[in-house]
Amino acid sequence: MSKIVVLGGGESGVGAALLAKHKGFNVFLSDQGQLKPEYQQSLLDAQIPFEQGMHSMDNILDAQEIIISPGIPEKSPIVQEIKQKNISLVSEIEFASRYTPAKIIAITGSNGKTTTTLLTYHILKEAGLQVGLAGNIGHSFAKQVMENQHDYYVLEISSFQLDRCFHFTPDVAVLLNITPDHLDRYEYQFENYIQSKFRIFQNAKPQTTCIFWSDDPVWQSHANSIPHQAQVKTISFDNEQADMLIRPNEIKGSSHFQLDLNEAPLKGPHNAINMSAAILAAEAVGISAESIHQALHTFENAPHRLEPCGSWKGIQFINDSKATNVDAVFYALNSFKQPIILLIGGVDKGNEYEVLDDLVKEKVKGIICLGTDNQKLVKHFGPICSSLFSTDNLQAAVEKSLEWGQAGDIVLLSPACASFDLFKNYEDRGNQFKAMVKTLTDGK
Repeated sequence: MSKIVVLGGGESGVGAALLAKHKGFNVFLSDQGQLKPEYQQSLLDAQIPFEQGMHSMDNILDAQEIIISPGIPEKSPIVQEIKQKNISLVSEIEFASRYTPAKIIAITGSNGKTTTTLLTYHILKEAGLQVGLAGNIGHSFAKQVMENQHDYYVLEISSFQLDRCFHFTPDVAVLLNITPDHLDRYEYQFENYIQSKFRIFQNAKPQTTCIFWSDDPVWQSHANSIPHQAQVKTISFDNEQADMLIRPNEIKGSSHFQLDLNEAPLKGPHNAINMSAAILAAEAVGISAESIHQALHTFENAPHRLEPCGSWKGIQFINDSKATNVDAVFYALNSFKQPIILLIGGVDKGNEYEVLDDLVKEKVKGIICLGTDNQKLVKHFGPICSSLFSTDNLQAAVEKSLEWGQAGDIVLLSPACASFDLFKNYEDRGNQFKAMVKTLTDGK
C-alpha cells in the first residue's frame, strides 16, 4: 500500500488526508502547529495517524507522495529535504482533481479572485447545478470530492497552490490580473510570480476555456504562455473584438449579453472585470443569459471586501481588510468619488506604493498608518498627504478618522499589507475594525 503524507492540518490538509484514506492509501498527517479540535476528531474518526507540534522527518520522508499546505514556503528546510529525496510533492488541488469527473472552473489573479469565485458559484447554484465551492475559500476540495455530491466545482486558486499543480486541468481557467504580490515567496522576482499564475493554463486542451483580462500589460507580454489550442475568451475596456467589452455604463458581450453597470451588484471598474469573468465562465458551462441576469441581482459579496460597516454623522465606514496588496488598494480608491480617509498598513510584503500616488493626491484627505512598523508608509506618503497619523492601536486609528471626518467622507480600511503584526488574519482585522466602528459611533 502506497504511503501518502500530508503536511499541514488545516481545512485542505485534513480533507486531503480523508480522501487519501478513502482511496486506500496509507496516510500520515504532520503539522508543526496545533490542530483544531474538530480536525483532530475527523482524523481520529477516520483512523488516520497524525502528529502536531513537530515534524518527524523519518516518518515523512518514507512517503511515496506528499501533499503540502500552501502556507509552507518553498524555501523552508522541510521542503528542501523532500526535494532532495525526489518525493512527489503536490497541492491538495492537484491530488483531489485526480479523483473527480466533475467540471472545474478555476479562478486566479492577484486581486478579485474571491469576489469572482463567489459570484461564479452563485450563478451556477442559482441555475440549479450541483456545485461545490473550494480552493482558497469554502470547504476542502478533497473532502467534497470524497463525498462525491457535485457535478461542478468553482475553485479559488492561489499562486502557492498552483506552484504544486502539474497535471491539474480545469475545464474553465480564469486569470483576472497579475500585479506584484507575495514577492517574499518568489525571491522578490516579479517574473517568478507571473510564471506561477500562468500555471493555471499549463495543461489547457482544445476544449478548455481560458478567460483573461486582455488589457493587463502583464498578460500582453506573456500571451504566448497560453496554449494556442485552447478556447480563448477576453475581457477589455478598449478592444471592440473582446468577448466582454466594458463601457462606462455597461458590459456588452459578443454573445449578446448586456449588463447595465448602474444596476450591477458590484461597483467600480475592477468589479466590472470580475463580473465579466464570472459571466464568461458561467456561459462556458452552458448557463443562459436570463439565468445569469437573475443571479446577478441576488448576489452579495464576501465580507471584508469593500464592505459597508456603519456610518456616523454622514461619514461612511468601509471594511476592505482583504486588500492585502497595493493593487487592491488602487482598485478600492477607484471605487469612490467622495473624499477618503485611508487606513493602511500591516506587514509589508515588498510593496511599492508609487502606483497609489496620483489617487492619493486626488482622493485622499488623510492617511492613518496602522501597524507595528509604519516607517516605510510614513516616508512615502508624508510628502504627498498633508494629514498623516501613525499608530499601532486600532482604537486610536478609528478615533482619528472620526476627528478628521466630515459628512460625505469615506473612512476606508484598505491596508495593502498582511495583517499578522496586530491581528490573527485579515478576517480578524476586518472584524475588529467593524466592532471598533460600532463601539465608537454608537450613542455619539
